[in-house]
Amino acid sequence: MLKFSANLSLLFSELPFMERFAAAKAAGFDAVEVQFPYDGPAQEMRDELVIHVLPLVVINAPPPNYTGGPRGFAAVPGQEARFRSDFRRVLRYAQVLKPLHLHVMAGASDAPEARACFIENLRWACAEAPNHSFLIEPINRGDMPGYFLADYDLAAEVIAEVGAPNLGLQFDFYHAQKITGDAQAAWARHGGATRHVQIAQTPQRSEPDAGEIDYPAVFAGLKAGGYAGYIGAEYIPAETTEAGIGWLEKAKAGT
Repeated sequence: MLKFSANLSLLFSELPFMERFAAAKAAGFDAVEVQFPYDGPAQEMRDELVIHVLPLVVINAPPPNYTGGPRGFAAVPGQEARFRSDFRRVLRYAQVLKPLHLHVMAGASDAPEARACFIENLRWACAEAPNHSFLIEPINRGDMPGYFLADYDLAAEVIAEVGAPNLGLQFDFYHAQKITGDAQAAWARHGGATRHVQIAQTPQRSEPDAGEIDYPAVFAGLKAGGYAGYIGAEYIPAETTEAGIGWLEKAKAGT
């Protein structure tokens, strides 16, 4: 059976943050994920995870003091010292929250040295914390202008060149559709390197119902292919989360 995680940074936003864990469990989610957990008390979040028996699948790894700042800087030349300093702070949060994965955000850069910088920072991170699983994710530049990693072939090249067993791909079907125009073809090419999947419908990043992406076919393909990870619901509800959550029961039932 497919397993689904609720992105609490986007879902249940009608509730105070600490109440979203219970809401996710009640709605039928198997786990949760949080984009930027750094503004809240880590131990309180951990307590909610334990109380509701919810794994934390992934958190992003920009600076822990991120508030409207750059979306990471792992591929930004000249920021290597800052990357390492803030990376260690991220690990302190991870010690408490115990996420399954850390998504290392590349940041915005078009410098010629950006690729080499990204690879070197990822090599360092994977060696510095070998017991953690790290992910990189292509993000479309319409949503995040100038983002360095906006190509799936480049992501595959980076993962291969880093060569670390604890580095893999985060594959968001929404971003894949925006970047390539055919998310399912991109999955066929890069699904083998994927350790976490995320979903939203294009073009509005809404519920994974009817739209450009055939999500019943996506879910059937993931199930048939033996995908064993979580599927992260990282979308912006059209109304309230509860009003648009009907897709989840259908997806779990395979209809």
